[in-house]
Parts: sequence; C-alpha cells; structure tokens
Amino acid sequence: MVIVSVAGRARAPWVPAYAVFEHYLVGLRRTWRAGVFSSFLLPVLTVLGFGLGVGAYIDQGVGGVRYLDWLVPGLIASTALQVTVGDSTWPVFSNFQWVKTYFAQSASPLRVGDILAGHLAFVLFRVLTTIVAFLLVTGLFGALRSPWAVATLPVVALLALGVAGPTFAFSASVSTDSWLAMLFRFAVIPMTLFAGVFFPVESLPDALRWLAYVTPLWHAVDLCRAATLGVAPQWSVVGHLLYLGAWAVAGWLLALRAFRRKLVV
Repeated sequence: MVIVSVAGRARAPWVPAYAVFEHYLVGLRRTWRAGVFSSFLLPVLTVLGFGLGVGAYIDQGVGGVRYLDWLVPGLIASTALQVTVGDSTWPVFSNFQWVKTYFAQSASPLRVGDILAGHLAFVLFRVLTTIVAFLLVTGLFGALRSPWAVATLPVVALLALGVAGPTFAFSASVSTDSWLAMLFRFAVIPMTLFAGVFFPVESLPDALRWLAYVTPLWHAVDLCRAATLGVAPQWSVVGHLLYLGAWAVAGWLLALRAFRRKLVV
C-alpha cells in the first residue's frame, strides 16, 4: 500500500525507488534492536579475539604497525562484504520464490529499475549503519590512527554496490537456496581469508596473489587500510575506485537483466 500510494503520486524519477526503500525501512522497524546489538557486538568480539588475542602473539605487528591497527581496516571491508552478500542473497531469493514481494511490487506502477534500486539502497543503508557502528567501537579501542578513517564509509559504499549487483543477479537466477550457501562457501569465505584482511597479500604465492588482486575486497581493504592508518595505499586510489566502480556498473546491468527476466512477461 505504501509503495503503490507513494509511487502513484511520484513526480520525480527517484521517488518510486525511494518508496521501495521505505518499504524495507518499515520492515526494519520491527527488527532494528537485534540489528543494533549485533552491529556493536560483532566488532567488540572481533577486536578482542583477533586484534588483542592473536595480536598479542605478534610482537612487531605488521610493517611496524600494531596488529590490531593493521587488522581493523581489513575487518571493516570484510564486514561490509559479508553484510552485503547476506542482504543480497536470501532476501532477494525470498522475494522471488517464497513471499513473492517483487511480483507484488511489479504489479504496481513501479518499474523493474525502481524495485532493484530501492532494494539496493536498503542494502547500502544496512552496510553503512553497520560500518558506522564498527568505526565507533574500534575507535574506542584506539585502533583508528587517522581522522581519514571516515573515508572508509564511501569506500565500503562502493564495495557494497559492486558486490550487491552481481549477488542480486545470482540470487534472482538460482532455483534453490542451496546455491546461496555455496556462494558463501566458495566465494565469500575464500575472499575473506585471502584478500589481505588477516595477513599481507604479499605473503601469498604469486598465483594466489593475483587472484586476490582480482577480488573487489582487496581493493576496498587497501583503501580502508590507507585511510585508517593515514598512509598511501599500495595501489593507485583512482585505480581502486575505478575498479570498484566497474564492478558496480556491471553488477547493476547484470541484476537489472536478471530482474527483467523474472518480472517482465
């Protein structure tokens, strides 16, 4: 009802997409308390377990930087990745296969692009609020060495857009949710382990190192690490942003194509 009524009086092209975004915000009103708890609990446990626990055994840190300070930007990027994929898999699959929300939305004046853009905006909102909480917690632990740490927010936003699009397309195309679990097992977990989050990519064999460079996560990790430590990234800032932007554009096109196949008769 909200989507139809708002879309019906839309006067600008972004209003229908905002109506879809508002639909997900209404649902979030029932679950935000649990989300806030986990958003603060996750970074606390991670910092205590990895940063202070494992870091206590790394006397000289990494590159002369305390291990906790070196680890936190990687965790910021990997957390953004995991939240993005989590919100772009089962919710999308459910909207097609189980609760049929997308079909109900497409029966209104909404266009396919509006439906996709509104849901992507909600995923972006979830990622940014989670990372803000992560920054607040890690800042209390003294793990942010530069005021440039705030620049991690646009970085993770671009990472989220780059990952969400292909994941939306994948979730819209599979026939069973077993494929979604496989996505985590064979893509998200290996990417998290080998994209420079927990140890330098340079310590990997050459073949694995280049695989890490191909992933969007490594580019976000390098930018986030440069921002929180106040140093130059290993690679070009412009190159990182262009690469993540290419993922975002390609992902949008793939997702739009997959949604149109499902929703346009």
